[in-house]
Amino acid sequence: MTMIVLVAIAAGCASALMFASIISGALISIVLLYFTALPLMVAGLGWGPLAATIGGIGAATGLGAIFGLHISIPFVVMMALPAWWLAHLALLGRPVADAGSSEGATPSAQPSMEWYPVGRILLWIAAFGTLSTMATLLTLGTDGATITETLRAALLRVLGPRVEASGDEIKQRIDVALIILPAAFATSAMTMLMLNFWLAARITAMSGRLRRSWPDLKSTELPPMTLAALSAAFAFCFSGGLLAMLGQTVTAALLMAYAVTGFAVLHTLTLGLKGRGLWLACSYTMMVFSGGWLILAMAALGIADALFKFRQRFLHGRPPPLPAS
Repeated sequence: MTMIVLVAIAAGCASALMFASIISGALISIVLLYFTALPLMVAGLGWGPLAATIGGIGAATGLGAIFGLHISIPFVVMMALPAWWLAHLALLGRPVADAGSSEGATPSAQPSMEWYPVGRILLWIAAFGTLSTMATLLTLGTDGATITETLRAALLRVLGPRVEASGDEIKQRIDVALIILPAAFATSAMTMLMLNFWLAARITAMSGRLRRSWPDLKSTELPPMTLAALSAAFAFCFSGGLLAMLGQTVTAALLMAYAVTGFAVLHTLTLGLKGRGLWLACSYTMMVFSGGWLILAMAALGIADALFKFRQRFLHGRPPPLPAS
């Protein structure tokens, strides 16, 4: 217990300092802010969710005492709460009977475990991305018009006074940017949580502290009802006001989740392909420089796999010659 408390305090101090660095305005503080949840996630995966809880409470208390609740509350919503809950879900497991053992056979000393599915963890990450985005937008106003005008004023301040005297073309681009900003916030928040969670799992696995087996990420799939939720959220995008912003945020988060499953499909369908590593490297490189179009393509592939089960047909029709990675 003493070790858990010490690790929790260290992780909480590291996260609090990284989160508070944004106040300095330095460029490096953006990178530190992006990886604020990493120490808490490492503590949660390596020493249990209690470590993430203690570290998160300590960090939030310190930030609130020094800088105020306007810094402490965003830290809890965007960093501490996801770190604790995702670590808790990742370590959820139950023993399952060995299908290969016959009745009356001697049970194994360590029964196989069924761990919480990665696809459901991905769905929770989408939920946290939506929560943090909507919480941020609600700090700008309580209705869609107020939030839009606040964002417009912020964009005009960033772009400079010359935009005020510009033509309609730039103003139309600003209007388009205001429409996609909620979706951009949601995908950015999801990317941050996914990257931090993957890095935390890798760090704890390499240190031997990870309490679960490493999952087969190629088999990641979302629950069947996710597609219905995506359809409903997309319909709300045309309603207007705050409800439309919520619909855009949920739609973007779920599309990002399907894009992850799309890459899982790509990893599966390229098994046994010569130069597989080069093809995958090119795909990820294109994702960075495509401006989001490849992510939409991967989301379409993930949705198509959910409907037509491409991976199941591929694996049943032609077993992959390479071991799972």
